[in-house]
Parts: sequence; C-alpha cells; structure tokens
Amino acid sequence: MQSPIPVLSMRKLYLSASDRQQFIADLGRAARDVGFFYLEDHGISLAEQVKVLDTAKSFFALSDAEKKQVQMIHSPHFRGYSANYSELTAGRRDRREQFDIMDELPALSASAIHHEWQKLIGPNQWPRQLPAIKSQLLSWQDKLTEVSLQLLAALCESLEQPADALAETISNGPYRHTKLIKYPGSPEASGQGVGAHKDPGYLTLVLQDENSGLEVEYEQQWYKVAPRPGAFVVNIGELLELASNGYLKATNHRVSSPKTGVTRYSSAFFMAAQLNASVPVLKLPSHLAKHAKGPTSDPGNPLLHNVGENVMKGRKRSHPDVSARFYASEEKCSSC
Repeated sequence: MQSPIPVLSMRKLYLSASDRQQFIADLGRAARDVGFFYLEDHGISLAEQVKVLDTAKSFFALSDAEKKQVQMIHSPHFRGYSANYSELTAGRRDRREQFDIMDELPALSASAIHHEWQKLIGPNQWPRQLPAIKSQLLSWQDKLTEVSLQLLAALCESLEQPADALAETISNGPYRHTKLIKYPGSPEASGQGVGAHKDPGYLTLVLQDENSGLEVEYEQQWYKVAPRPGAFVVNIGELLELASNGYLKATNHRVSSPKTGVTRYSSAFFMAAQLNASVPVLKLPSHLAKHAKGPTSDPGNPLLHNVGENVMKGRKRSHPDVSARFYASEEKCSSC
C-alpha cells in the first residue's frame, strides 16, 4: 500500500512568498487529512541526529544497576529510566526501554504548590557514567523547540489565524518532554512496542533509526512509517485538535516490536502549551469552521483544556508505579 504520509521541506517557509504560502497550505492539508508528515530541511544536521541515536545506544548499554540509579520510580516529576514493560499504553504494558527528560528546573517548595500538576516541575535525573548526556540532550531539546515553534506558527496561519494565535499558551515557554527509546527484538515481530494512542500536546517530532516499527492509522488501515534519513516524523497532538475544534487531526499511531535479533532506537520530542495554560478554541473562518466537528475524546480518558491537569493525568496513567509512590494520598484517576 502506498503511504499516505506527505513529505514537506521546511526550506520553503523561508524562500519566496509563493513558496511560503505553498508550504503553509501543504502543512495545513497534512495536519487535517493525515495528522502526520515527514519534515525535511529543518536545519538540524544528520550528524546531530546520529549523535542523539548514538547517545541512546550508550545509555541503554549501561548495566541494569546503573540504569536503575536513575529509574523513574525515584522521581516525583516522572523523569528518568523505565525498563521494559514499565509503561502502560491503553492499559497494556509496552515492550520498550525509555529515558525521559523535561525542562531542567528546581522543584517547587511545598508552600509554592497550589495545584497537583505543579509537582511535575523539577530536575531531571542524569546517569553519572555519561557526563556529556545532560548538555547534549538539553541542547537537542532546545533545537527541536525552535523547529516546533516555527511549525506551530505556520499551522496557525494555515487556519487563517495570526501566526501568534496560540502565543499566550507558550509565553512562559512551552512544556517540553524528550524520550530516548529502545525497542528490543521480539519473537512476535508485531507485538506491542507501544500501543495505539494519540499524543497529548501540540506537536511531536520523532527521530527514527534505520529500522521500521512506527505505524499510523489512516482511513481504518495501518500504514508503516518507513525511516527516511535526515527527516523527522511529525504528528499533530490533541491540543491542536482541541484548539481547532477538531479541524486538525490527532492520529492514532503505534510501534510494533522488531523481529528477534533487531533492536530499534528512536527519540521523541513532545511540545505542548505551558502547564499553567488553558488552551483556547480558535475562531475559524466559516469555510473551515463548517468542517470542524469538535475534538474526539475517549470518555475513559477525557481531553482537558487545562494543560497541567491533562499532562498529570497522562503521566499517572502511563506510570502507575510512580503515581502509587508519590501520589497515593491524592485522588486517583478512575482509569489508572
């Protein structure tokens, strides 16, 4: 089957006025029709991409004891290492190892915390065996933020809104989350690396190695998202579906485990509105608004306008062990 996922060149955004308008139109079409696209010519070199994947390999090559020193169970901020089968997606355990970071910030004092989601703010955990990993991944996160902010502005223009239509939701800096991921081989080559889901933020940028595994649901069929050297795979998150009242599309996707003897490495970057934001519903022109039928929402996992509450809900659902350790006295989500 021919892939429905288009390839966009970000270079067009900075060429002639006609090239720029063509890019914005193509971006809007991809975001509405598929919710996924390849992004090329984004300004991040292939060498930088390879270095991040090499860092992932170095981290996951550490001994189990070394990785457990930075295990997520030690972090109330949901940062650090997760072993195989530690994370849940759609209630099932994922066959993948992960290392999660977010913004490097001090934790808030107890007296400064007025909402549970404020406990997400805090420092990352870093393996002492890899002294360069902190500066490298924080720099990588900054670079992907710049790409994502440019895409977000262009998407607003594709909706015939000002480029800064969502600027208030990121005025203090967007919420950012980066993962290094290892998918080990499995006798069941179609087993769950990560289950079918939609991403909760504005945008996700995925860097893949040479091994396939990522799949996208389109028109009730699943399509492989083949690796494309130098390109990021970009997908629309639920906050953009929410802001556009369902005009833009957050798409179900999943990762199948590679076959035995093959290991797949990737890195995912998620950008959302700042945690204290409430995402507005944009007033679309009538010719677009007539196609906006409202965002889809799972009754068991409702999509909330309040970003902090939405993020905390998702982290608790995905990491019930961390939730049980640090939030046992809090009211638990009914579907955790």
